[in-house]
Amino acid sequence: MSESSENAATPLDVLCEDGPVIAVNKPSGVITQGAPIGVTGLIDMVKGYIAKKYNKPGNVYLGVPHRLDRPVSGVVVFSRNSKCAARLSEQFANRQVKKVYRAVLERPPAEPVGTLEDWIFRIEGEPRVELVREGHPQGKHARLHYRTLATSRGRALVEVELETGRMHQIRIQFASRGCPIVGDLQYGATTQFGPQTGEPRDRSIALHAWSLTILHPVRYDELTITAPAPPSWNDFSFSI
Repeated sequence: MSESSENAATPLDVLCEDGPVIAVNKPSGVITQGAPIGVTGLIDMVKGYIAKKYNKPGNVYLGVPHRLDRPVSGVVVFSRNSKCAARLSEQFANRQVKKVYRAVLERPPAEPVGTLEDWIFRIEGEPRVELVREGHPQGKHARLHYRTLATSRGRALVEVELETGRMHQIRIQFASRGCPIVGDLQYGATTQFGPQTGEPRDRSIALHAWSLTILHPVRYDELTITAPAPPSWNDFSFSI
């Protein structure tokens, strides 16, 4: 289902509305939270959608339990009340949420299935990270599991399940092994992806938050929300 927000020309792809839970398919290039003045962020789009659909005057509440990097597309979950927003935030903090991504790599990984484990350091004052030795005082443990779904023309489509959720984790862990994500020039990619406008670090990359499985904040049963890949992924030579 797609609805147009009053606050943006970009169509808002609403994936799920279930009680206080609302989930959307974020386009790459859109800021989830903290958009500068004059820039429409994802929060603005969702608030505009809620205000229009439910005829809500004034300020619309929207809880934000997690977010995606600007160059990344895919599932983002919000809450329409503060109590459920706190419950969802707790799930993310306690790693109770199953997060599955899909990525297109410039080169296939050495093994078709595997686990990547590293220590990640966020560089102070810069929107990027690097790998450091285990035990580094400011390093944070990062672990993910992946499997290769398809290979074609030297590239690989991989599915990734995050065990930890560090900044730029998927991007740096694959790039450090010689398999950067297509379009991720910030971490060593040599091929571009999507529109080449704006700052290089904000441009689209072939990384998509494919699905999230949460516990519904009211019923406490499992709720899995899946987002189809953007149309730009149709340019790849394998089925996404």
